[in-house]
Amino acid sequence: MKKIAFIGAGSLVFTKNLVRDLLTFPAFEDCTIALMDINPERLAFAKTAVDNLIAAGAYQAQVEATTDRAEALTGAHGVVCTILVGDLAIWRTDIEIPKKYGVDINIGDTRGPAGIFRFLRTVPVMLDICRDIERYCPEAIFLNYSNPMAMLVRAMQSESKVQVTGLCHSVQGTAAMLAGWIGAPMEEITYRCAGINHQAFYLDYKWKGKDAYPLIREAVAKRPEIYNEEQVRNEMFLHLDYYVTESSGHNSEYNAWFRKRPDLIEKYCTHGTGWNPGRYGEIITYAEKLHGNWHQQMEAWRDSPIDLQRGEEYASYIFNATIGDGALFEFNGNVRNFGLIDNVPEGCCVEVPVLASRGGLSPIHVGALPDQLAVLVNTSARCEELAVQGALTGDPRSVFHAICFDPLTSAVLSLAEIKAMVDEMFAANQAWLPQFKQLS
Repeated sequence: MKKIAFIGAGSLVFTKNLVRDLLTFPAFEDCTIALMDINPERLAFAKTAVDNLIAAGAYQAQVEATTDRAEALTGAHGVVCTILVGDLAIWRTDIEIPKKYGVDINIGDTRGPAGIFRFLRTVPVMLDICRDIERYCPEAIFLNYSNPMAMLVRAMQSESKVQVTGLCHSVQGTAAMLAGWIGAPMEEITYRCAGINHQAFYLDYKWKGKDAYPLIREAVAKRPEIYNEEQVRNEMFLHLDYYVTESSGHNSEYNAWFRKRPDLIEKYCTHGTGWNPGRYGEIITYAEKLHGNWHQQMEAWRDSPIDLQRGEEYASYIFNATIGDGALFEFNGNVRNFGLIDNVPEGCCVEVPVLASRGGLSPIHVGALPDQLAVLVNTSARCEELAVQGALTGDPRSVFHAICFDPLTSAVLSLAEIKAMVDEMFAANQAWLPQFKQLS
């Protein structure tokens, strides 16, 4: 009988969907699901939601719920992490302090000043989780869904022996979106995608083995309803020639082209029809809505109709390949760059194809990115490397330098202004940053 531990199980939508997917595999129909969260109320919601899933599917699985991480991890074969460190009061400073200095941020959970400070708060907890995995279930496969993905996975893979990768649904989600735009059944689509998290590109995208990029370009250039769905991403595609994986709002933060002036924000980041066109502080707006009625929202998620059909998230397929029936599964995962992408920094965290099997997780060599993509990806990856260095050594100067070269920040602010902004963000986060002994 296999045991799968969910750390941060109070992230109810993720937990409910991932458990549903897992139980569709015969190898896990009688597994033990260990739910762990530091919030007992959220944990109770998750426990009831999983109990309802098991009953609806007539599965033989067992459910355990605990606020004790060691108890959840002991003997686990697989671990899923969906934690979020901090609360609305601190998250909003990630967005509002940069805005005061002129840096307009949409989500801020991946990179740039907001993503870096979220990383600094989160990485001590993630490294503690890794140490507990080493102690209580050292052979477990650890799948991380927490952001900022690249910096967290980079730190965990360098500081622990845990077999960990990071997962993001933007790769398969965008692939399906593009297929819909050209009228192709997803089962007839193949692609090769690589880069870094939220800034990976489809190096090829084929329908029945034939290059489908001409069809995508025609759809984007000639159909306004498609162009307007993803204005930032479509502009990037039309000019850079390859399609990027994450939403327009996110990608508007990762470069200097779309958010450095109010007129550009109005033009590219306001009126799109997709789920996240790029409006300022979208993450705070969403969090404020949940903050006022989170009990009702949790009840709605818990009690929503149960669909037992497997979804498209990678986690269950990876567990099935590694600790289930052994069916091979290729996915895009976050791993350190040791001979995988030739023209981005060695050792940084990249998002590349990975093969899951009984032998574990085996990243696949991609080669070089096209030069125009490598310039963009290198800048972000090197900033992330500086931020990780600062987090692991407790050096605020490295964090400052990481934010100095962030494309959006550097397009808007002077070095002195960046230093003042970073100092203010450190002051707001001081209680959350035990690794920084001396802030200056």
